[in-house]
Amino acid sequence: MYDPTTLEEKWQAFWAARGINEPDMDGAPSPFFNLMMFPYPSAEGLHVGNLYAFTGADFHARYQRLLGKDVFEPIGFDAFGIHSENYALKVNVHPMDLIPRSIANFTRQLKRSGIMYDWSHTVDTTNPDYYRWTQWIFLQLYDAGLAVKKEAPVNWCPSCKTVLANEQVEGGKCERCGTEVGQRLLSQWFFRITEFVERLLANLDWIDWSPSTLTAQRNWIGRSEGALLRFFVAGDGDDTLEVFTTRPDTIFGATFMVLAPEHPLVEDLTTADRRSEVEAYRTAVAAIDMVERRKADDRTKTGVFTGGYAVNPATGENIPVWIADYVLMEYGTGAIMAVPGHDQRDFEFARQFGLEILPVVAPADVFDGVADPSSVELDLGEEAFVEHSEDERLINSGEFSGLLASEGSAKIIDWLGESGLAEPRVNYRLHDWCISRQRYWGPPIPILYCDACGTVPVPEEDLPVVLPHLENFKPGDDGIAPLAKDESFYLATCPSCGGEARRETDVSDTFLDSSWYFLRYPSTDFDDRPTDPARTDRWLPVDMYIGGEEHAVLHLLYSRFITMALHDLGHVPFEEPYVRFRKHGLIIRDGAKMSKTKGNVVNPDEYIERYGADTFRTYLMFLGPYQEGGDFRDSGIVGPQRFLSRLADAVEAAVEEGMAGFPDPAVERAVHRTISQATDDFASLSFNTAIAALMELLNTLRAGGRVPTLDEVRPVVIMLGPIAPHLAEELWEQLGGEPSLFDHGSWPTFDPEKLATDTVEIPVQVNGKLRATISLERGASEETARAAALADESVQRHIGGGSIRKTIHVPDRMLNLVVG
Repeated sequence: MYDPTTLEEKWQAFWAARGINEPDMDGAPSPFFNLMMFPYPSAEGLHVGNLYAFTGADFHARYQRLLGKDVFEPIGFDAFGIHSENYALKVNVHPMDLIPRSIANFTRQLKRSGIMYDWSHTVDTTNPDYYRWTQWIFLQLYDAGLAVKKEAPVNWCPSCKTVLANEQVEGGKCERCGTEVGQRLLSQWFFRITEFVERLLANLDWIDWSPSTLTAQRNWIGRSEGALLRFFVAGDGDDTLEVFTTRPDTIFGATFMVLAPEHPLVEDLTTADRRSEVEAYRTAVAAIDMVERRKADDRTKTGVFTGGYAVNPATGENIPVWIADYVLMEYGTGAIMAVPGHDQRDFEFARQFGLEILPVVAPADVFDGVADPSSVELDLGEEAFVEHSEDERLINSGEFSGLLASEGSAKIIDWLGESGLAEPRVNYRLHDWCISRQRYWGPPIPILYCDACGTVPVPEEDLPVVLPHLENFKPGDDGIAPLAKDESFYLATCPSCGGEARRETDVSDTFLDSSWYFLRYPSTDFDDRPTDPARTDRWLPVDMYIGGEEHAVLHLLYSRFITMALHDLGHVPFEEPYVRFRKHGLIIRDGAKMSKTKGNVVNPDEYIERYGADTFRTYLMFLGPYQEGGDFRDSGIVGPQRFLSRLADAVEAAVEEGMAGFPDPAVERAVHRTISQATDDFASLSFNTAIAALMELLNTLRAGGRVPTLDEVRPVVIMLGPIAPHLAEELWEQLGGEPSLFDHGSWPTFDPEKLATDTVEIPVQVNGKLRATISLERGASEETARAAALADESVQRHIGGGSIRKTIHVPDRMLNLVVG
């Protein structure tokens, strides 16, 4: 009888004792690095969404192992950051006490689930042995000029008391606590990721990633081609306002300018009579988070006239300069030329404040029968003309009127360029990565400040800068980091002059911890280097990386940047970290998203305890396509449980019978077809259809109560390995295989000639009368034909409550069931 608890304990102990999941890190002939994004170890423990993701990655890892690869599948814990700190504050437990307990619980759960992790190469981002090298990476970038400190407006959560990334703000509120988010100007450390923007974008053309992830990265980088235009400030011969635009052909329609309230020229442009109103507006905007400002299209337009003017370089006319919250310093130059005739946002702004609206582009059909292009007019009505096409032409544009807009764009850039007022330019949405956090729970940034020497990096031999145990680690409303209140931490000696120095008291963003962890895994047993060159050459880059779509931008982009930077600095021999990346889907429960408030969260412990890890694994991957997700329903787990139990019975029967070979050609073809399908399905992460194919094959092997042969069940057991590894090990041993299956088994092969389906239509009679026609493979046995007939509703109906007294079977011709 199949007893999953006893069986799983047996094989987990065997794997651990023999080091089955630990490849030879220095001598593996066929290395394959299979990686799932490491988890944040929440105090609540592993949830089913985690296990769904991890299990799919393990299916792929075990499949590669059976293909003959030396698979390295490590695991670690992304344990620094605001999630851990906020929970520690909530339950009044210090994170240095909380996190080890959480990691221990996660470790217990992951080991119980039967995943093929190499526990000898784990990482914990909160361990000084790890973040020593996170700090080392900061120093490498600092020395290369890629880590700089500067002031910038940031999203500030007054409840969490820290900076938030734009992605951490939802509807103007902190995603973690729901508090309204404001804006602050802080001096912070940035990584100059923008120096790598062209390579980060170009490499997306060839890396093998999920299409939706590639699209998300392209959109985030946000490349746009256009021109940089210069507008002289009216009445001032020197100052110019620079504007990036993707539509330089519309310059003649620029009837006003709008600056970001933070623009450095606002002070100079503001006239005395407008100053109080401008300052009040700037103060109000400072309280709006950056994400909400990006959503200005959905809000009523606000803005204030500065009293200043700029000169339109095309027309020579003075146009008013305004400030408004929908213009952002982080994009372009922090200034726009407003063309209300062809931008709906500008159109609404102009309507609201009574500013001129001049159309300068018109559809081609308005030129029909017109001899003089300069006479063409366009009635805009109640909205801007934004439905652009390739054949649209310029109007109200001086000598350029009548030209195709695309042609006029190039000519206008050349024309203004002769006076130094325009030049072609490519712009990007991506901006530098702010890594400073005014919190406690993170790696200290390894920088010192000395009055005599200025900013001084901590010498490498003094790393790690250890995070001290602060009893009061709660952040304050003043934005000052908790470490700034601990003199024993921040008072230091300058390594350059020996004088007094002060440590940087911000900690680094947790995304920095996770931007390089995969590089560390193969080299965790080296204390004197972050990565061992020989290990790195053998195992990296990662062959298969699997993770959630929620990390499509930040984590994946930052890890690509760090890898590129380390490559350029000579520390790694590749510039892209992952050969392949595939996203996994999400699961819901009974048609609804899981949440604590709904009380529908699935605790894996309960299901593994009741059904066993193998059944739970099988069910999770049977829910639906792995890269899409599925709906978890308690009733659904019975099918996978029954499948594993029936397979165990089938193998036991085959061993007792002891028959070899393939006596039934139809069954042999079914075996080869299943191997073919499962091979394709595992390679493409289509685990649900692979499981379905094995279930169908088992039905064929047991049709009509037949006992399968050893050769028929052996490939099934091997293909079961990635799905239900404990049971597969047990059945492999019963079949006489030397354990472990993953060391001594190999993925079965199929004969293409045996994949062709040769079917015949067989009439089925009940007591001599035709009741159905079934489709069978040519040469199907009586047992197979009878099982197929009994599955037909019409046949079942005509048998009724009677019993089959005799079966008359003429192969490939007919089947008659005599019922009495």
